[in-house]
Amino acid sequence: MTVSSLADEFRRFIHQSDFPCVGAKSALAKGTLHILEARDIRSNWDDRRIYDGISRVIQDYHADRALFQSLAVVFEGPRDIDEKTFERFLWARAESLTNKDTWLGKPYDQRVSSDPSNAHFSLSFAGEAFFIVGLHPNASRPARRFKAPVLVFNLHDQFEQLRKQGLYERLRAKIIERDVALAGSINPMLARHGEMSEARQYSGRIIADENWVCPFNPVERA
Repeated sequence: MTVSSLADEFRRFIHQSDFPCVGAKSALAKGTLHILEARDIRSNWDDRRIYDGISRVIQDYHADRALFQSLAVVFEGPRDIDEKTFERFLWARAESLTNKDTWLGKPYDQRVSSDPSNAHFSLSFAGEAFFIVGLHPNASRPARRFKAPVLVFNLHDQFEQLRKQGLYERLRAKIIERDVALAGSINPMLARHGEMSEARQYSGRIIADENWVCPFNPVERA
């Protein structure tokens, strides 16, 4: 009997008929959903490999701006993680990766803000803005619930392309419709870039506290 890898299981998860994100489904079908297996989301053990994976996605995207390209990092564990703990380690990985970008002397994408309290905030690697979609076993939203922790890194520029083509609102409405069909309610954390900081959306946790402070404190860039 062949034992499935976590990467294979994640592909099957995205392929399920009721999975709402049609962008991820498109990337999977086109072979542009890059999947990297890592050890433990609490550890920096694989951060260099993750950074290199993000860099390859950027290189591929610059070579061919076809939609959609993403990097999904599937961690072996822990699998008994709650929403707040997952959120904390999501930001620990984001901070570590951002520090690597800074130490390598890469520029921050000037189209977005580096301040997580700013409505135009986004992460940046090698000059390209990214946002994260987090998944884990105990996520409250079904679409974010996978057997192991996952961080999906998505390029912002792809969605700017969609806006320029007049396709963004249609895609967004379709994803929301499918997510409501799966969960039975609309995601209260949904917002367009520029309306509120996307930092609140990364982990999938419902953050009702208006005084919430993003646990993201990378080293300052020169």
